[in-house]
Amino acid sequence: MLGLFKRKCLWEALTMGRVCFSSAISTGRLQDKVALITGGASGLGKAAAREFIKQGSHVIIADIDPETGPATASELGPNAHFIHCDVTIENQVSEAVDFAVTRHGKLDIMYNNAGVTGQPGPPGIAELDLDEFDRVMRVNVRGTVAGLKHAARVMVPARAGSIICTASISGVLGGLGPHPYTVSKSAVPGLVRSAAAELGRVGVRVNCVSPFVVATPLVLGQIGAYYPGVGRARVEEVVRGLGELAGAECEEIDVARAAVYLASDEAKYVTGHNLVIDGGFTCFKHLEFPTPDQMERK
Repeated sequence: MLGLFKRKCLWEALTMGRVCFSSAISTGRLQDKVALITGGASGLGKAAAREFIKQGSHVIIADIDPETGPATASELGPNAHFIHCDVTIENQVSEAVDFAVTRHGKLDIMYNNAGVTGQPGPPGIAELDLDEFDRVMRVNVRGTVAGLKHAARVMVPARAGSIICTASISGVLGGLGPHPYTVSKSAVPGLVRSAAAELGRVGVRVNCVSPFVVATPLVLGQIGAYYPGVGRARVEEVVRGLGELAGAECEEIDVARAAVYLASDEAKYVTGHNLVIDGGFTCFKHLEFPTPDQMERK
């Protein structure tokens, strides 16, 4: 029947100057699903929101930025809506979840993406500012827990849903970021496993993504603080050259597509998983032996 439909459409397009489309062919991987993305106004969150919408989802952008958030929702079109949300304030996270359910009648996907890196300089542990440590933990860990808690509140009765959290390669390998950021991102996969152990019993999946360094404006600004007077283009060149996988670099779209997979029914049997997107960076370390010529010179 589908072959006959295609031939009919082709014939009409050739003879009548118009094109037919099959709704079955155009269905996205997240068709009619409802997603809430914290930190969705810019960077990785915005890229995920764009890709989720492209795949057929309705997206609620929950973000602390009262200017960028509405502008992003407007840019992404009628399937995006903004709600102000500071993830360190539990009531605001709860209200964002309730907003999604009230507007769309359900919540299929919760993407806990909001996070901060903390101070750009990596102070030694002996000089660590514990107030700064607490600030980073409030956003990256407590904010993620709040998102998990309130997503579970509406997903458990529905006995379905996908919760995704943004971790980092800094949580996989030490020395890649400031201590507060590294500690906070190390906690996220543990939170995911703990929640997955409980929520899997009612059909709710919980996973996280751990991206490599991505050249977002936030990252470029913070790394650029190490190099005063160096142009932004040069900083971006340095960031893009940090990876190990030849011929590729980690971009926002790579992380967004990984989140789409975890959110979709294609990942229906994936839970408690940390999907690392790093081109193999944390998988190995090369031993740099001297060449024979170098050995002879010594």
